[in-house]
Amino acid sequence: MTTTRSYQSHQHPIWRRVLVTPEVAVIALLVLVVVWAETSVPNFSGPLTFPFLVLDAAPILLIALPMTLVIVTGEIDLSVASVVGLSSVLVGMLHHDGMSIPVAGVIALAVGLLCGLLNGFLVAYVGLPSLAVTIGTLALYRGIAVGLLGTKAVTDFPLKWTNLAQSGFFTGRLPYIVVPIVVLGVVFVLLLHFTSFGRGVFDIGLNSEAAHFSGVDVARTKLVVFAATGVVSAFAGIYYTLRYGSARGDNATGLELQVIAAVLLGGVSIFGGRGALHGVLGGVLLIAVISSALRLENVTVNVINIIIGLLLVLSVLSSSLLAWVSRLRSAGGVGRGRSGPRARRVAA
Repeated sequence: MTTTRSYQSHQHPIWRRVLVTPEVAVIALLVLVVVWAETSVPNFSGPLTFPFLVLDAAPILLIALPMTLVIVTGEIDLSVASVVGLSSVLVGMLHHDGMSIPVAGVIALAVGLLCGLLNGFLVAYVGLPSLAVTIGTLALYRGIAVGLLGTKAVTDFPLKWTNLAQSGFFTGRLPYIVVPIVVLGVVFVLLLHFTSFGRGVFDIGLNSEAAHFSGVDVARTKLVVFAATGVVSAFAGIYYTLRYGSARGDNATGLELQVIAAVLLGGVSIFGGRGALHGVLGGVLLIAVISSALRLENVTVNVINIIIGLLLVLSVLSSSLLAWVSRLRSAGGVGRGRSGPRARRVAA
């Protein structure tokens, strides 16, 4: 007895499987945009452009790392910017009451962890949809932040800490924030792409029920990725506070949309089950470069948001279109493969 199998994922040469991907397309587009900006935008090639670009993009880069895992599982977290604001307020208030920045930061990280655990518990164990849960906690965490501090701002931070968040190596040309970004980037790359936990994340996104029966602890995995998002968002809030020297309840309002846009633009499927962190990093940097270049061209923020929104819509449409074409080709290939040379006959 024989069984016909078609190996769709390996029907193309390895160079095509590696290079013809959404992630590589995003990185290539990033390179093209950088070349255009270097040659066409005044002052973009100046020595201050790269440091400020990294400083501005750092919160998005940080939060996009765990957000990738959340979206790959098929969920979403809209509360991240509110956690940034809550963390900012806690650091400001605790320092204003006499606590040192490191101790206040540790407390803010612990609160961020609790916020992420609450999201994860409601999604993973109670079974509520993540969209509804995180819309609710978005309002909850932001309301707590604004309620704690009101319309006031705390700005009396030690100069050594604000300088640490704004300066860098090589006379400031490589911001210090790059160090935690690289460390966290390596951790999340290894976690997602080189561990059984990461394989479970992809399995959940493809089919959570099948993942459960294959031995993946679906609830615990979702709880972990939401908790990671909470902690990293709190860390981004500490950086945001020291970077701008101001703790306010409305800090980072709307940041969650930029994070999600960068993740989706980087090739992660909104339906879960697909994505790679190098594409996400490319998506974040692409948005940052476009925004920086257009600001230097005196383009208004509203126009920049429109352009980024169009890029996001096009990326989602292109992914869906490519998936549809691939399904059609695969269906045709399998049908032909039953009697053609593409079939692989394996002894049962």
